[in-house]
Amino acid sequence: MSSLDLEETALPASTDVTDAARLLGSWQLVRWEIGYSDARPSSFPFGPDATGLIHYTHDGGMSACIARQGRAPLSGPSVRSAPQPQQLAAFESYFQYAGRFHVRTAPGRTQVVHQVTHSLNPNFVGTQQVRDVGFADDGTLTLSADDDLPGGSGVVRHHRLIWRRAPSP
Repeated sequence: MSSLDLEETALPASTDVTDAARLLGSWQLVRWEIGYSDARPSSFPFGPDATGLIHYTHDGGMSACIARQGRAPLSGPSVRSAPQPQQLAAFESYFQYAGRFHVRTAPGRTQVVHQVTHSLNPNFVGTQQVRDVGFADDGTLTLSADDDLPGGSGVVRHHRLIWRRAPSP
């Protein structure tokens, strides 16, 4: 991840307008699976039945959220008044960020760059989250990225998020 100049809003010359247009709208999460370079079994960060939405707007905005299915309700009306273990469980079972996006072409692939301005995880704010983009014949969208497994083991994780266009209201 790299720092981001949030003042820079113009799309780069390499933006692929066709792929950007295909992204527009709302998508529902089908699956978030992580594969590992050391051949260990795949994992599902929020379970195999996680739910989520990602939105791409005509004016270059984006927002993504993913949640564990069946999250426990809080014991009170506000997260601020909930006991700390409930607050932690709510935080650990939900993932969200939003900001601006643009599409670029990299050698042999199309990528979407999410310029994060808001996030449940404060460490994401000010970063660029780069995802490889794939559109399948069945109408699904796959966003994928690699990162190193924390802890310095040298193991690479391959995140693969599959989305299906959300039905119209």
